[in-house]
Amino acid sequence: MRILGIDPGLDRTGWAVLDKDGSAPPVLAASGLIHTPKNTLLEKRLASIFDELSSVIRTHAPAEAAIEEVFFSKRADTQANTTHARGVILLACEKSGLPISAYNPKTIKKTISGSGTAEKKQMQRVVQIILKLASVPEPDDVADAMAAALCHLRLAPFAKAVATAKTKAGIA
Repeated sequence: MRILGIDPGLDRTGWAVLDKDGSAPPVLAASGLIHTPKNTLLEKRLASIFDELSSVIRTHAPAEAAIEEVFFSKRADTQANTTHARGVILLACEKSGLPISAYNPKTIKKTISGSGTAEKKQMQRVVQIILKLASVPEPDDVADAMAAALCHLRLAPFAKAVATAKTKAGIA
């Protein structure tokens, strides 16, 4: 299975594509950062994110996408911009036919590191260890995208099994 992990942001959107085959450990296939300059109009920045992510999806052909949910911060302008970016990211995934799963940051941290309050550096190091990378993944936006994909690889099979059981039992 090929998963696209995404850490949304207007300034920097991290993405990572992980491959998982059966019981073998996950492998990093590709990763990158979509950066939009701050002095560019909002609509141009959003179009750039949409176009670049659409290109990533076409190039790497993931089966599913895992996106980090927006973390509510004290800065309303940052929150709004991240929400705009997340919207075009969801649109790019939807237009490409990718099933999308969203995970909040605490769930991702707890699933990957064992602590819902893990610091950025700790998460980067854990991702490095899990994916057997030669160095710590940087910037942290890319490491967060890897963590979102890893979280999905760990949680999605259980969620799918529960959904299948509910369907078989006739539970909505």
